[in-house]
Amino acid sequence: MARLNTPKGISTGRFTHEGAPAKHITPLQELQRSVMACMLWEDTFYESGEDIAERIQRLVAKNKVEDVAMIARKARSEFRLRHAPLLIVCAMAKHFNGKIVGDTVYEVIQRADELTEVLAMYWKLNGQDAPLAKQLKIGLARAFTKFNEYQLAKYNREGDIKLRDVLFLVHAKPKDKAQEAVWKRLVEGTLQTPDTWETNLSAGADKAETFTRLITEKKLGYMALLRNLRNMKDAGVPRDLVAQALIEGAEHSKALPFRFIAAGKMVPGWESTIDAAMLVACKDMEKLPGHTAIAVDCSGSMSAPLSGKSMMTRFDAAAALAILVREIAEECTVYAYGDREIQVPDRRGIALRDTLRNSKAGWGTDLGRCVRTLNKGNYDRMIVITDEQSRSAVPGPNGKGYVINFSTYKNGVGYGPWMHIDGFSEAIISYIQAYERGE
Repeated sequence: MARLNTPKGISTGRFTHEGAPAKHITPLQELQRSVMACMLWEDTFYESGEDIAERIQRLVAKNKVEDVAMIARKARSEFRLRHAPLLIVCAMAKHFNGKIVGDTVYEVIQRADELTEVLAMYWKLNGQDAPLAKQLKIGLARAFTKFNEYQLAKYNREGDIKLRDVLFLVHAKPKDKAQEAVWKRLVEGTLQTPDTWETNLSAGADKAETFTRLITEKKLGYMALLRNLRNMKDAGVPRDLVAQALIEGAEHSKALPFRFIAAGKMVPGWESTIDAAMLVACKDMEKLPGHTAIAVDCSGSMSAPLSGKSMMTRFDAAAALAILVREIAEECTVYAYGDREIQVPDRRGIALRDTLRNSKAGWGTDLGRCVRTLNKGNYDRMIVITDEQSRSAVPGPNGKGYVINFSTYKNGVGYGPWMHIDGFSEAIISYIQAYERGE
């Protein structure tokens, strides 16, 4: 999410998919915009997932290894993407040598199942008989030492590549005798089974009893709570127990609107409780001073799902970010735009999502027109949330301007005088706050 917005002017023959002249950007900028909103190998509204994955691999080879490592770390740690950073480190292992490759592999792998996933991806890209690159082996060996028995047991799954296979392939060395004993149990298949909802249900335990017990004993994490609301509803877990857990855990959950909107789509009958918990989760966040104008892209391309298996669309993610800004801005005006721009009523929470969705701003995309209209008013900052398509050229903002790009498309418009940020992580807002503080 670094500031990669050095203006280069308009490149002749370069256009967005909607037809507006696109800005020329460097290979580093192009790699960042291709990665930060990438659900790997998923098709988007305009481009196939295979094309995006191939472009990422090509761009890795065109950039300095230090810059590629920076993008991989940010994609995993700040944007919480999983598969795109693994693709990057596989491409790094193919094109670069040196300690920085192994260090990046070590930092990117943050879950035990990623030890097997990165190997599967490496062989998918290079062939099943390809020897492991030296720095990939070193990084995997170091990463293996991150995980305790609970984490290894949780992700010790059947498949073509197992955790014990990785252990043997990379010759990892344990940190101490205790870890050595854990790894021996991994090899022998005698790891202690963790007390999680997944292990209980896979063992045939009753769903209602399992979720009720884990909630009562406070053994169910808040993200797992949000993700399993439909399972709980279908199993007959008491709604008042779930509602109490949602509200009581919200303040310290670090769960932001995107997660709550996803939960609300899964269990629309519980939306009022989910909405209340979302507002509790946002209430003590640092405020954005002054007047913020938000322009939310409601065009047809934003209806594309975030991934092939997701009920969430780019519009849902954009609305979630608008909800967050609405909660933390001292003063806020929200516009929906497509073919035209429409100021929407002052709503909060899921009601703001609904009023944006029902705005009738049009199916096309004319960000240039929207910015020209908003520039006639007064604001301290403009935040545009978009997949960065436009049918007309986009002028600069009056004051601070941020284009938050939710797509992986090759060409875009939000550079030059704009602060350009790729990806749909809610960490974007923390970044804007830090930037405006001069940090």
